[in-house]
Amino acid sequence: MTLARTLDRLALYLSIPLFLALWQLVSSAGLVNARLFPAPTVVAVDLWHSALSGVLFVDLGMSCTRVVIGYAAGAGAGIAIGVLTGRYALIGNLFTPVFQLLRPIPPIAFVPIVILWFGLSELGKWFLVFWGVFFTVWIATHLAVQRVDDMLIRAARCLGTPDHRLIREVVLPGAMPVIFVGLRTAVSISFYTLVAAELAGTFAGLAYRIDIAHQNMQIGQMMGGLVMLGVMSALADRGFGMLSRRLVWWA
Repeated sequence: MTLARTLDRLALYLSIPLFLALWQLVSSAGLVNARLFPAPTVVAVDLWHSALSGVLFVDLGMSCTRVVIGYAAGAGAGIAIGVLTGRYALIGNLFTPVFQLLRPIPPIAFVPIVILWFGLSELGKWFLVFWGVFFTVWIATHLAVQRVDDMLIRAARCLGTPDHRLIREVVLPGAMPVIFVGLRTAVSISFYTLVAAELAGTFAGLAYRIDIAHQNMQIGQMMGGLVMLGVMSALADRGFGMLSRRLVWWA
C-alpha cells in the first residue's frame, strides 16, 4: 500500500474522532459558553440517560416509522408518475407545469395547513415527508426516462415489443441509475422534512424531543437529538448506497 493510500485511509478513520476531540477541546477550554455549547461527553451522558429511561428508543421508533412510511409512499408515487410524465408527452404536458409550480414549496411551509387538515394525527407527518420525497424522486425519474437511449427504444419497437414490456425491460433499466441517485438524495431529504413533520404537533420523536429540550433549556439533550438525527440519516444513506450498488450493478 502506497503512502498516499495509507494517509487517505488514516484520514477517513480519524475524521470523526478528530472532530469530537476538537469539539471537546473548544467546550472544555472555555472558548465558548459550555452551557450553551456542551462538550460531547455531556451530550453522551444525556443520551445514555435517555436510553436508560427508554425515551430515546420510543423517539427513534416513532421518527423511523414516519420516515419509512413517508419515504416509501413518496418514492413509489414519484417513480410511477415520473415514468408516465417522462414517457408520454400528453401526460408530461398535463402534470409537469403543476409539479414545477409546487416543487419549490418547502414542506415546512405546509405545517400550519397540515395541522388544519389532519390535526395531530400521524397522517400529517407522513404527508410532509411524502411531499419532500415525491418531487425529488419524480424529477429524477422524469428526466432519466426522457434520456434513455432512443436507439434502444427504436430497436425494441422494431422487434414488436409492446409498450408495457418496453417500459419494464428497456426504459426502466436504462433510467434506473439516475432514478437511484434521486432515491438516495430523497433519503436525506426525508430526514429534513421529518423535522418539519414533528413540529406539526406530536408527542414523541427526535425533533419533538429537541423542541421540548429547547423549551426547558436542556442543551445537552438538544445536541443529543441533533446527533441522533445525523447518525440515522448517515446510516440510512450508507445503507442505501450499498443496496444501490447491488441492485443497479450495470451502472
